Amino acid sequence: MIAALPSIVSRLRLKQLRLLIALDEQGSLHRAAEQVFISQPGATKSLHEIENTFGAELFTRNSQGLVPNDLGRCVIRYARLIHSDLAHLREEMVGILQGQGGRLSVGTIMGAVPMLMRALGRLRRKQPELSVEIVEDTSARLLGLVEQGRLDLAICRTSVSQRPDAYDALTLHPEQLTIVAHPDHPAGRAGMLSLADLSIYRWVVYPANMPMRLLLEREFSQCALEFPRYPVETASTFTMLSLLQEDPELVAVMPLAVAEFSEKFGIIRRLPLKLQSRSEPYGAVARRGSRLSAAALLLLEELQTEQLSA
Repeated sequence: MIAALPSIVSRLRLKQLRLLIALDEQGSLHRAAEQVFISQPGATKSLHEIENTFGAELFTRNSQGLVPNDLGRCVIRYARLIHSDLAHLREEMVGILQGQGGRLSVGTIMGAVPMLMRALGRLRRKQPELSVEIVEDTSARLLGLVEQGRLDLAICRTSVSQRPDAYDALTLHPEQLTIVAHPDHPAGRAGMLSLADLSIYRWVVYPANMPMRLLLEREFSQCALEFPRYPVETASTFTMLSLLQEDPELVAVMPLAVAEFSEKFGIIRRLPLKLQSRSEPYGAVARRGSRLSAAALLLLEELQTEQLSA
């Protein structure tokens, strides 16, 4: 039976987490002990203490050494996260002392990437030694990272959460969508298109229940058209662009800002079809009541500038 949290917190030590990471990297107690500068008997004792702390065996012993089991892989994954968080903590403290603003972790959905890049570009010119981590993902996953404290801010939509009131929406930005395809797509030569004209082609679409997927489904429904069969589903910008490059007959819906950026480089072309539905705005989101870091406040100012210039 897994030990209770208070017991784990009171007994687990950081140097034990370093040993777990070393064991995963080395696969040998002897080599792991050398990596963390302790004796092999000391490493054996420490591993025994770790397993007693959690109340479970974390490794399988065999002739080749130690192999983490499912529980062990889980503990090692969190050991790495804790080690990484401590490194980020020190980095941010050094940055604050040196007046550099420290470290910033920000998440973004695909449609907000161009806006975020502009805001970060201005911020990094003001704070050239600021360390920045950018995570691109779906709104649901970004909100989870905000909730866990992994992100200072996320530019996404809170409506996808079952607890939208758990977050503060600090800015609000409209999003326009457009239909795109390969530059040589057959429909690209048309003067004006209807959704019926494009329903004969295969589509790249966002996964079910994502806002842009729901909008596209609504467009087809309003035109009394069947939603495309056998679509390719992805939430990845790069995957979507790669698919459109690979197959000149695919069609996709994409945020206008991303489409305009990609079209500059001849990767895609926008098709002459105006969507009737309006996309839900997105915003800069933080945990409700949380205190933003100095770097996050500076980024928020730049995002608000983007909002005013939109």
